[in-house]
Amino acid sequence: MTPRLLGIDVGTSGVRAALLAEGGDLVGTAAARFATIGEDPKAPQTWWRAVRLCLAELREGHDLSALRALAVDGTSGTVVAIDEAGEPVGPASMYDEPCTDDAVLARVTAEAPAGSPALGRTSGLARVLAMQDRAGVRRCLHQADWVAGRLSGRFDRSDENNALKTGYDPVARQWPAWIARTGAVLAKLPYVVEPGAAIGPVGEAGRALGLPPGTIVHAGTTDGCASFLATGADRVGDGVTALGSTLVIKLLSDAPVFEPAYGVYSHRLGDRWLVGGASNTGGRVIDSLFPGADLVALTARLRPEHPTGLDFYPLGRPGERFPVNDPGLEPRLAPRPADDALFFQAVLEGIAAIEALAYRRLAELGAPALLSVRSVGGGAGNEAWARMRQRRLGVPFEPALSQEACVGTARLLLSRPGDSAT
Repeated sequence: MTPRLLGIDVGTSGVRAALLAEGGDLVGTAAARFATIGEDPKAPQTWWRAVRLCLAELREGHDLSALRALAVDGTSGTVVAIDEAGEPVGPASMYDEPCTDDAVLARVTAEAPAGSPALGRTSGLARVLAMQDRAGVRRCLHQADWVAGRLSGRFDRSDENNALKTGYDPVARQWPAWIARTGAVLAKLPYVVEPGAAIGPVGEAGRALGLPPGTIVHAGTTDGCASFLATGADRVGDGVTALGSTLVIKLLSDAPVFEPAYGVYSHRLGDRWLVGGASNTGGRVIDSLFPGADLVALTARLRPEHPTGLDFYPLGRPGERFPVNDPGLEPRLAPRPADDALFFQAVLEGIAAIEALAYRRLAELGAPALLSVRSVGGGAGNEAWARMRQRRLGVPFEPALSQEACVGTARLLLSRPGDSAT
Protein backbone atom coordinates (compact mmCIF):
# COMPACT_ATOMS: atom_id res chain seq x y z
CA MET A 1 0.00 0.00 0.00
CA THR A 2 1.15 3.56 -0.74
CA PRO A 3 2.49 5.20 2.44
CA ARG A 4 0.01 7.45 4.20
CA LEU A 5 0.37 10.84 5.92
CA LEU A 6 -1.95 12.13 8.63
CA GLY A 7 -2.76 15.74 9.49
CA ILE A 8 -4.73 16.61 12.62
CA ASP A 9 -6.27 20.06 13.10
CA VAL A 10 -7.32 21.09 16.60
CA GLY A 11 -9.56 24.01 15.75
CA THR A 12 -11.90 26.37 17.54
CA SER A 13 -15.01 24.16 17.23
CA GLY A 14 -13.58 20.67 16.99
CA VAL A 15 -10.93 18.37 15.58
CA ARG A 16 -10.57 17.34 11.94
CA ALA A 17 -8.17 14.80 10.48
CA ALA A 18 -7.04 14.19 6.90
CA LEU A 19 -5.33 11.10 5.52
CA LEU A 20 -3.21 11.69 2.41
CA ALA A 21 -1.39 9.37 0.07
CA GLU A 22 2.32 10.15 -0.16
CA GLY A 23 1.72 11.76 -3.54
CA GLY A 24 -0.65 14.26 -1.95
CA ASP A 25 -4.04 12.82 -2.92
CA LEU A 26 -6.71 12.97 -0.21
CA VAL A 27 -7.61 9.48 0.96
CA GLY A 28 -10.01 10.17 3.81
CA THR A 29 -11.20 12.62 6.45
CA ALA A 30 -12.79 12.51 9.87
CA ALA A 31 -14.27 15.10 12.21
CA ALA A 32 -15.40 15.44 15.81
CA ARG A 33 -17.15 18.59 17.01
CA PHE A 34 -16.68 19.69 20.61
CA ALA A 35 -20.39 20.53 20.82
CA THR A 36 -21.24 16.94 19.90
CA ILE A 37 -18.91 15.59 22.56
CA GLY A 38 -20.68 17.82 25.07
CA GLU A 39 -17.59 18.76 27.05
CA ASP A 40 -15.63 21.95 27.69
CA PRO A 41 -13.94 22.96 24.39
CA LYS A 42 -11.23 24.73 26.39
CA ALA A 43 -10.23 21.58 28.26
CA PRO A 44 -7.20 19.64 26.93
CA GLN A 45 -8.93 16.36 27.69
CA THR A 46 -11.75 17.42 25.34
CA TRP A 47 -9.21 18.00 22.55
CA TRP A 48 -7.74 14.57 23.22
CA ARG A 49 -11.12 12.85 23.23
CA ALA A 50 -11.96 14.50 19.88
CA VAL A 51 -8.62 13.28 18.46
CA ARG A 52 -9.42 9.76 19.59
CA LEU A 53 -12.86 9.92 17.94
CA CYS A 54 -11.34 11.14 14.67
CA LEU A 55 -8.77 8.35 14.61
CA ALA A 56 -11.46 5.78 15.40
CA GLU A 57 -13.52 7.08 12.46
CA LEU A 58 -10.53 6.88 10.14
CA ARG A 59 -9.77 3.32 11.26
CA GLU A 60 -13.32 2.25 10.40
CA GLY A 61 -12.94 3.19 6.75
CA HIS A 62 -9.22 3.01 6.10
CA ASP A 63 -6.28 0.73 6.67
CA LEU A 64 -3.78 2.72 8.74
CA SER A 65 -1.04 0.08 8.58
CA ALA A 66 0.85 2.11 5.95
CA LEU A 67 0.79 5.32 7.98
CA ARG A 68 4.29 6.79 7.82
CA ALA A 69 4.01 10.17 9.53
CA LEU A 70 1.63 12.54 11.27
CA ALA A 71 1.58 16.15 12.49
CA VAL A 72 -0.79 18.35 14.46
CA ASP A 73 -1.80 21.99 14.09
CA GLY A 74 -3.53 24.06 16.74
CA THR A 75 -4.93 27.50 17.43
CA SER A 76 -2.14 30.07 17.52
CA GLY A 77 -1.41 31.30 21.03
CA THR A 78 -3.28 28.63 23.02
CA VAL A 79 -1.10 27.43 25.91
CA VAL A 80 -1.40 24.57 28.39
CA ALA A 81 0.75 23.94 31.48
CA ILE A 82 1.72 20.31 32.15
CA ASP A 83 3.38 18.26 34.85
CA GLU A 84 6.27 15.83 34.53
CA ALA A 85 3.97 13.15 33.10
CA GLY A 86 2.45 15.48 30.52
CA GLU A 87 -0.85 15.89 32.36
CA PRO A 88 -2.44 19.36 32.29
CA VAL A 89 -2.03 21.47 35.42
CA GLY A 90 -5.05 23.74 35.64
CA PRO A 91 -7.06 25.02 32.69
CA ALA A 92 -5.59 25.89 29.32
CA SER A 93 -5.41 29.53 28.25
CA MET A 94 -7.08 29.89 24.87
CA TYR A 95 -5.86 31.94 21.92
CA ASP A 96 -8.63 34.55 22.27
CA GLU A 97 -8.66 34.92 26.06
CA PRO A 98 -7.11 38.29 26.97
CA CYS A 99 -4.58 38.43 29.77
CA THR A 100 -6.08 40.45 32.61
CA ASP A 101 -2.92 40.62 34.74
CA ASP A 102 -1.52 44.09 34.07
CA ALA A 103 1.69 43.29 35.94
CA VAL A 104 2.40 40.38 33.59
CA LEU A 105 1.66 42.51 30.55
CA ALA A 106 3.95 45.25 31.87
CA ARG A 107 6.84 42.78 32.20
CA VAL A 108 6.42 41.68 28.57
CA THR A 109 6.04 45.25 27.33
CA ALA A 110 9.19 46.34 29.16
CA GLU A 111 11.39 43.70 27.51
CA ALA A 112 9.91 42.67 24.16
CA PRO A 113 11.15 44.54 21.08
CA ALA A 114 8.67 46.81 19.31
CA GLY A 115 6.37 44.86 17.06
CA SER A 116 7.04 41.49 18.67
CA PRO A 117 4.13 39.05 18.22
CA ALA A 118 4.54 38.36 21.95
CA LEU A 119 3.13 41.80 22.80
CA GLY A 120 -0.51 42.46 23.61
CA ARG A 121 -3.23 40.95 25.76
CA THR A 122 -3.40 37.76 23.68
CA SER A 123 0.36 37.16 23.96
CA GLY A 124 1.43 33.55 24.27
CA LEU A 125 4.28 34.67 26.51
CA ALA A 126 1.86 36.43 28.86
CA ARG A 127 -0.02 33.14 29.16
CA VAL A 128 3.21 31.33 30.06
CA LEU A 129 4.08 33.90 32.72
CA ALA A 130 0.61 33.54 34.23
CA MET A 131 0.77 29.73 34.29
CA GLN A 132 4.38 28.68 34.89
CA ASP A 133 4.27 29.04 38.69
CA ARG A 134 1.32 26.73 39.24
CA ALA A 135 2.29 23.92 41.59
CA GLY A 136 3.72 20.94 39.73
CA VAL A 137 4.24 22.66 36.37
CA ARG A 138 7.15 21.15 34.45
CA ARG A 139 6.57 22.81 31.10
CA CYS A 140 4.28 25.18 29.20
CA LEU A 141 3.32 23.96 25.74
CA HIS A 142 1.16 25.14 22.89
CA GLN A 143 -2.04 23.30 22.02
CA ALA A 144 -0.55 21.42 19.04
CA ASP A 145 2.57 20.54 21.08
CA TRP A 146 0.51 18.89 23.79
CA VAL A 147 -1.59 16.79 21.40
CA ALA A 148 1.56 15.71 19.55
CA GLY A 149 3.06 14.90 22.94
CA ARG A 150 0.14 12.64 23.81
CA LEU A 151 0.67 10.79 20.54
CA SER A 152 4.46 10.52 20.86
CA GLY A 153 4.94 10.41 24.61
CA ARG A 154 7.37 13.31 24.29
CA PHE A 155 6.38 16.66 25.82
CA ASP A 156 9.43 18.82 25.14
CA ARG A 157 9.03 19.98 21.53
CA SER A 158 7.32 22.84 19.74
CA ASP A 159 7.51 24.32 16.24
CA GLU A 160 8.66 27.74 15.04
CA ASN A 161 5.14 28.83 14.07
CA ASN A 162 3.36 28.06 17.34
CA ALA A 163 6.27 29.51 19.35
CA LEU A 164 6.15 32.87 17.54
CA LYS A 165 3.57 34.52 19.84
CA THR A 166 5.49 33.19 22.84
CA GLY A 167 8.48 35.31 21.81
CA TYR A 168 10.57 32.86 19.79
CA ASP A 169 12.89 34.54 17.27
CA PRO A 170 12.43 32.72 13.93
CA VAL A 171 15.27 34.65 12.28
CA ALA A 172 17.91 33.76 14.90
CA ARG A 173 16.06 30.46 15.48
CA GLN A 174 16.23 30.64 19.26
CA TRP A 175 14.51 31.90 22.36
CA PRO A 176 15.94 35.43 22.66
CA ALA A 177 17.72 36.67 25.78
CA TRP A 178 14.99 39.18 26.62
CA ILE A 179 12.56 36.31 27.31
CA ALA A 180 14.30 35.48 30.59
CA ARG A 181 14.21 39.12 31.66
CA THR A 182 10.40 38.98 31.69
CA GLY A 183 10.63 36.33 34.39
CA ALA A 184 9.91 33.40 32.11
CA VAL A 185 11.62 30.20 33.22
CA LEU A 186 13.43 29.06 30.09
CA ALA A 187 13.61 25.46 31.33
CA LYS A 188 9.82 25.38 31.21
CA LEU A 189 9.69 26.40 27.56
CA PRO A 190 9.86 23.71 24.84
CA TYR A 191 12.79 23.11 22.53
CA VAL A 192 11.76 24.57 19.17
CA VAL A 193 12.25 22.85 15.82
CA GLU A 194 11.10 23.73 12.32
CA PRO A 195 7.58 22.79 11.25
CA GLY A 196 7.60 19.24 9.93
CA ALA A 197 10.74 18.15 11.80
CA ALA A 198 10.58 14.66 13.28
CA ILE A 199 9.84 14.39 17.00
CA GLY A 200 9.83 10.63 17.40
CA PRO A 201 7.78 7.46 16.88
CA VAL A 202 4.27 7.17 18.26
CA GLY A 203 4.23 6.27 21.92
CA GLU A 204 2.03 4.00 23.98
CA ALA A 205 -1.04 6.27 23.76
CA GLY A 206 -0.69 6.59 19.99
CA ARG A 207 -0.32 2.84 19.52
CA ALA A 208 -3.39 2.28 21.69
CA LEU A 209 -5.35 4.30 19.15
CA GLY A 210 -4.33 1.96 16.35
CA LEU A 211 -1.38 3.89 14.96
CA PRO A 212 1.42 1.64 13.63
CA PRO A 213 4.55 1.59 15.84
CA GLY A 214 6.72 2.87 12.99
CA THR A 215 4.69 6.04 12.51
CA ILE A 216 6.79 9.16 13.13
CA VAL A 217 5.23 12.15 14.88
CA HIS A 218 6.45 15.42 13.36
CA ALA A 219 6.31 18.98 14.63
CA GLY A 220 3.23 20.77 13.35
CA THR A 221 2.21 24.38 12.81
CA THR A 222 -0.56 26.87 13.56
CA ASP A 223 -4.04 26.54 12.12
CA GLY A 224 -3.50 29.68 10.03
CA CYS A 225 -0.30 28.41 8.43
CA ALA A 226 -1.92 25.02 7.86
CA SER A 227 -4.84 26.65 6.06
CA PHE A 228 -2.39 28.35 3.69
CA LEU A 229 -0.57 25.09 2.98
CA ALA A 230 -3.88 23.34 2.33
CA THR A 231 -4.53 25.50 -0.74
CA GLY A 232 -1.49 24.14 -2.58
CA ALA A 233 0.26 27.51 -2.71
CA ASP A 234 3.96 26.64 -2.72
CA ARG A 235 5.89 29.18 -4.83
CA VAL A 236 7.44 32.42 -3.67
CA GLY A 237 4.90 35.05 -4.73
CA ASP A 238 1.85 32.80 -4.26
CA GLY A 239 -0.80 34.59 -2.23
CA VAL A 240 -3.86 33.39 -0.36
CA THR A 241 -6.73 35.75 0.43
CA ALA A 242 -9.11 34.72 3.19
CA LEU A 243 -12.52 36.30 2.55
CA GLY A 244 -14.04 35.65 5.93
CA SER A 245 -15.32 37.95 8.66
CA THR A 246 -12.18 39.97 8.04
CA LEU A 247 -9.86 40.22 5.04
CA VAL A 248 -6.63 38.30 5.69
CA ILE A 249 -3.72 38.33 3.26
CA LYS A 250 -0.86 35.79 3.24
CA LEU A 251 2.03 35.64 0.82
CA LEU A 252 4.86 33.13 0.47
CA SER A 253 8.16 35.02 0.58
CA ASP A 254 11.88 34.32 0.33
CA ALA A 255 12.58 36.81 3.13
CA PRO A 256 10.82 37.73 6.38
CA VAL A 257 8.87 40.94 6.77
CA PHE A 258 8.14 42.39 10.21
CA GLU A 259 6.42 45.76 10.29
CA PRO A 260 4.63 46.49 13.58
CA ALA A 261 3.02 49.69 12.26
CA TYR A 262 0.93 47.56 9.91
CA GLY A 263 0.60 44.47 12.09
CA VAL A 264 2.65 42.49 9.56
CA TYR A 265 4.80 39.58 10.73
CA SER A 266 6.21 36.38 9.28
CA HIS A 267 6.06 32.68 10.06
CA ARG A 268 9.03 30.59 9.05
CA LEU A 269 8.46 27.59 6.77
CA GLY A 270 11.89 26.04 6.24
CA ASP A 271 13.94 28.51 4.20
CA ARG A 272 10.84 30.51 3.19
CA TRP A 273 8.43 32.77 5.02
CA LEU A 274 4.69 33.24 5.24
CA VAL A 275 4.08 36.98 5.45
CA GLY A 276 0.65 38.19 6.46
CA GLY A 277 -1.59 41.02 7.51
CA ALA A 278 -5.28 41.56 8.24
CA SER A 279 -7.67 44.38 7.39
CA ASN A 280 -10.78 45.31 9.34
CA THR A 281 -12.90 45.07 6.21
CA GLY A 282 -14.57 41.81 5.19
CA GLY A 283 -17.68 39.75 5.65
CA ARG A 284 -18.57 41.23 9.02
CA VAL A 285 -18.80 44.67 7.42
CA ILE A 286 -20.96 43.29 4.58
CA ASP A 287 -23.35 41.71 7.10
CA SER A 288 -23.67 45.01 8.99
CA LEU A 289 -24.43 46.95 5.79
CA PHE A 290 -26.99 44.45 4.47
CA PRO A 291 -28.77 43.05 7.55
CA GLY A 292 -31.25 40.37 6.56
CA ALA A 293 -30.61 40.89 2.85
CA ASP A 294 -30.62 38.04 0.33
CA LEU A 295 -26.97 38.24 -0.71
CA VAL A 296 -27.42 35.43 -3.22
CA ALA A 297 -30.07 37.47 -5.05
CA LEU A 298 -27.89 40.59 -4.90
CA THR A 299 -24.93 38.60 -6.24
CA ALA A 300 -27.02 37.52 -9.24
CA ARG A 301 -27.45 41.19 -10.13
CA LEU A 302 -23.74 42.08 -10.00
CA ARG A 303 -22.20 43.42 -13.22
CA PRO A 304 -18.44 43.05 -12.66
CA GLU A 305 -17.65 44.17 -16.24
CA HIS A 306 -19.35 47.50 -15.49
CA PRO A 307 -17.59 49.10 -12.47
CA THR A 308 -19.63 51.52 -10.40
CA GLY A 309 -16.88 54.14 -10.31
CA LEU A 310 -17.43 54.60 -6.57
CA ASP A 311 -14.35 54.69 -4.35
CA PHE A 312 -15.44 52.97 -1.14
CA TYR A 313 -13.37 51.88 1.87
CA PRO A 314 -15.83 49.59 3.69
CA LEU A 315 -15.30 49.51 7.46
CA GLY A 316 -17.68 48.75 10.31
CA ARG A 317 -16.25 51.52 12.46
CA PRO A 318 -13.34 54.00 12.29
CA GLY A 319 -9.82 52.61 12.37
CA GLU A 320 -7.55 50.48 10.19
CA ARG A 321 -4.09 48.97 10.61
CA PHE A 322 -3.44 47.17 7.34
CA PRO A 323 -2.96 48.01 4.52
CA VAL A 324 -3.52 51.56 5.84
CA ASN A 325 -2.17 52.44 9.27
CA ASP A 326 -4.69 54.98 10.54
CA PRO A 327 -6.54 54.36 13.83
CA GLY A 328 -8.89 57.20 12.93
CA LEU A 329 -9.66 56.16 9.36
CA GLU A 330 -13.34 56.74 8.71
CA PRO A 331 -15.43 54.30 6.65
CA ARG A 332 -15.95 55.60 3.13
CA LEU A 333 -19.39 54.47 1.97
CA ALA A 334 -20.95 57.49 0.32
CA PRO A 335 -22.69 58.36 -1.83
CA ARG A 336 -24.89 55.30 -1.29
CA PRO A 337 -26.76 54.27 -4.44
CA ALA A 338 -30.50 53.82 -4.09
CA ASP A 339 -30.22 50.41 -5.74
CA ASP A 340 -29.03 47.84 -3.17
CA ALA A 341 -27.40 45.70 -5.86
CA LEU A 342 -25.37 48.68 -7.04
CA PHE A 343 -24.41 49.49 -3.46
CA PHE A 344 -23.44 45.84 -2.88
CA GLN A 345 -21.23 45.90 -5.97
CA ALA A 346 -19.55 49.12 -4.83
CA VAL A 347 -18.82 47.57 -1.42
CA LEU A 348 -17.29 44.47 -3.04
CA GLU A 349 -15.24 46.69 -5.36
CA GLY A 350 -14.00 48.58 -2.31
CA ILE A 351 -12.88 45.39 -0.58
CA ALA A 352 -11.17 44.29 -3.81
CA ALA A 353 -9.29 47.60 -3.87
CA ILE A 354 -8.17 47.08 -0.26
CA GLU A 355 -6.97 43.57 -1.16
CA ALA A 356 -4.91 44.95 -4.06
CA LEU A 357 -3.45 47.67 -1.85
CA ALA A 358 -2.59 45.03 0.77
CA TYR A 359 -0.47 42.99 -1.64
CA ARG A 360 1.20 46.18 -2.91
CA ARG A 361 1.94 47.19 0.67
CA LEU A 362 3.61 43.86 1.37
CA ALA A 363 5.80 44.38 -1.70
CA GLU A 364 6.71 47.89 -0.51
CA LEU A 365 7.74 46.39 2.84
CA GLY A 366 10.07 43.86 1.19
CA ALA A 367 7.90 40.90 0.22
CA PRO A 368 8.00 39.56 -3.35
CA ALA A 369 5.66 40.67 -6.08
CA LEU A 370 2.37 38.81 -6.24
CA LEU A 371 2.33 36.00 -8.84
CA SER A 372 -0.97 34.24 -8.15
CA VAL A 373 -3.91 34.22 -5.74
CA ARG A 374 -5.95 31.45 -4.17
CA SER A 375 -9.13 32.36 -2.29
CA VAL A 376 -10.60 30.78 0.82
CA GLY A 377 -13.41 31.67 3.21
CA GLY A 378 -17.08 32.36 2.76
CA GLY A 379 -16.60 34.85 -0.08
CA ALA A 380 -14.35 32.60 -2.13
CA GLY A 381 -17.22 31.08 -4.10
CA ASN A 382 -18.57 34.40 -5.39
CA GLU A 383 -17.47 34.25 -9.05
CA ALA A 384 -18.60 37.76 -9.91
CA TRP A 385 -16.58 39.14 -7.03
CA ALA A 386 -13.60 37.05 -8.13
CA ARG A 387 -13.71 38.76 -11.52
CA MET A 388 -13.68 42.19 -9.83
CA ARG A 389 -10.75 41.14 -7.67
CA GLN A 390 -8.77 39.62 -10.52
CA ARG A 391 -9.16 42.80 -12.56
CA ARG A 392 -7.67 44.74 -9.64
CA LEU A 393 -4.84 42.32 -8.93
CA GLY A 394 -3.87 41.45 -12.50
CA VAL A 395 -2.55 37.97 -11.67
CA PRO A 396 -3.91 34.45 -12.26
CA PHE A 397 -6.46 33.12 -9.80
CA GLU A 398 -5.69 29.49 -8.97
CA PRO A 399 -8.13 27.02 -7.41
CA ALA A 400 -7.46 26.12 -3.79
CA LEU A 401 -6.79 22.40 -3.41
CA SER A 402 -8.48 22.48 -0.02
CA GLN A 403 -9.61 24.88 2.68
CA GLU A 404 -9.12 22.36 5.47
CA ALA A 405 -6.27 23.04 7.89
CA CYS A 406 -5.87 19.30 8.55
CA VAL A 407 -5.05 18.82 4.86
CA GLY A 408 -2.43 21.57 5.08
CA THR A 409 -0.83 19.92 8.10
CA ALA A 410 -0.65 16.62 6.23
CA ARG A 411 0.83 18.44 3.21
CA LEU A 412 3.55 19.77 5.54
CA LEU A 413 4.84 16.19 5.61
CA LEU A 414 4.93 15.59 1.85
CA SER A 415 8.56 16.58 1.44
CA ARG A 416 9.75 15.19 4.77
CA PRO A 417 11.76 11.99 4.83
CA GLY A 418 10.90 9.38 7.40
CA ASP A 419 13.82 10.53 9.56
CA SER A 420 14.31 9.93 13.24
CA ALA A 421 14.01 12.63 15.89
CA THR A 422 16.92 14.74 17.02
